[in-house]
Order: sequence, then structure tokens, then C-alpha cells
Amino acid sequence: MIRKACYIILLLCFIKGNLLSQQVADTAYNPVISKPEYAIGKGPLILIDEGHNNFHTADERYLPFARLLRADGYRVKGLKGEFKEPLPNDTRILVIANALNSINIQNWFLPTPSAFSDQEIDVLEKWVGRGGSLFLIADHMPMGGAAEALAAAFGFKFTNGFAADTSSPGPARFYRKDNTLLSCSITNGRNLSESVNKVVTFTGQAFEVPNNAISILRFDQRYLLLETDTAWVFDSRTRYTPINNWSQGAYMKFGKGRVVMFGEAAMFTAQLAGPSQVRVGMNSDYAEENYKLLLNIIHWLDRKFE
Repeated sequence: MIRKACYIILLLCFIKGNLLSQQVADTAYNPVISKPEYAIGKGPLILIDEGHNNFHTADERYLPFARLLRADGYRVKGLKGEFKEPLPNDTRILVIANALNSINIQNWFLPTPSAFSDQEIDVLEKWVGRGGSLFLIADHMPMGGAAEALAAAFGFKFTNGFAADTSSPGPARFYRKDNTLLSCSITNGRNLSESVNKVVTFTGQAFEVPNNAISILRFDQRYLLLETDTAWVFDSRTRYTPINNWSQGAYMKFGKGRVVMFGEAAMFTAQLAGPSQVRVGMNSDYAEENYKLLLNIIHWLDRKFE
């Protein structure tokens, strides 16, 4: 166990060096959408939360996310401030990516209080129940902890740690062929061109799903969850938990609405990290199908298929 723990720490230090260097949006990333879902600027409104100290916002680290959806015809805007009744009436999908409590903006250590008040969680739970679509993305510590209470309102058990592959360095790879990328409506899409066979994530957390949810990304026996009191600091106090069959992405219907939950955020954007401008996210050479998964998620939330 000691040898495995040391190896995992070395792997995470390798990942940290690539991911925590200065990250900027890769504005050159522009995959071609041959058949946009809507005419440009004529689609439903997607709001990206910018009111909760978000690490990813529409004009910065999630600009490639926003640009991809705009190329598919959606209107994408940032949403500032607290969640209050009513949300803008024409909101089709609300995206929340890596929200943080104000005490953790600079300090990535315990405690990691909720990024959302009880009143805001109640607003979102009722909004989804009436027919809204929520896409909640919360990365490794402290983001997992900050979104734990909101995820719990829908039955998901987020964690506040780091999901680590014990067998190899670098990003996690999920494949349809080994059943870590599960066959479901979102990975199958509406036709063969939308089918996804491989997805890559960049660290993140692991979580447990309610019985009525469908997992998209499933960890196997290679993975452990590392929980520590300070992000990226692993020592004798670090807790190691097997996460075989836990999820890093899942979805379900909730009342009249729909929710999608993911435990990793870089997979849905395109970033350049560090002095060598390492490509991290949808722009990575080995993550060429990530953008298809994102489009399928949005189309499912938009009720384009069941």
C-alpha cells in the first residue's frame, strides 16, 4: 500500500505540473459542426453560472465550451448573481462549472463550504422539477466540496478528493470497448455519427449516483479516491478509497426536468497550459471525441432525444 501510495502521489504531481500551470483558453480550437442543431443565434438560451466565484466562465476558461455551443446554434450567456425565482423565462439549460465558496477562491484547503445557499439550492431543485435542465460540473477539491450540497438535492453523492489511476500517469481514458464508457442514450447519440467511443478526463473527482441515474463514465479497479486537507498535498493523513464502479459522469430525469452531473471540468473546454502551451481538454490529441459527448449532453438536456 505504501508503494502504491507513493506511486499515485508521483502521478498526481505529474498531472499537477501540467494542469495547474497558467491556463488560458485555446481560441484556435474550432471543431466543424456539419449540421448545426439550430441556425446560428436562433437556438434556445443556455446560461453559464458566473455568480459563484466560478473557476470556469463563458468568457474565460469555458470560452471554447461556449463557442462550441454557439456554433451549434444555441445562445450562450453568463449569469451573474445568486439564483433567485424566477430564472430568466427563456432559459433552456443552466450550466454550473466549478463554483466555489468565497473563502476558497485562493485557499484550496479545508473547510470547503457550499458555494450555494440553502435558498439557492431550493430554487434550483424546484426549477428542475418544473422542467428545467441543469448541467452541474464540479472538479476535484475544493470544487467537489463546494457543490456537494447542490448535488445531494438530486440524490448524487459528490466527493471532495482526487480520482487517480494507480496504473499509469496522465489523463484518465474511458472506452466503450472496456465498458468504462457506458453505452447509453447520451453516448450513442441519435445516429452513428454522434456515437462516442472514447472520452478523456483530466483528474477530477468521483461520485456515487442514485438508483434512477444512468452512469456515463465508470471507474474500474485501477482507480482510488485521494482525500486530503489541502488540494494537491498528499501525505500520511491522506485517505485512499477504492472507487471501482463509481462514476465521473451521469444523468437522469428529475420531476419534469433533467440533470447531468460531471466530476471533471477541463474535459469540456480547450486550454493551453504552462510555458509550453500543453493542450488540455477537447483540443488534446487523444480527446478528439470529447466535443461530441458535450454536444450529445446538451442535446439530451434540450430534449432532442430520450
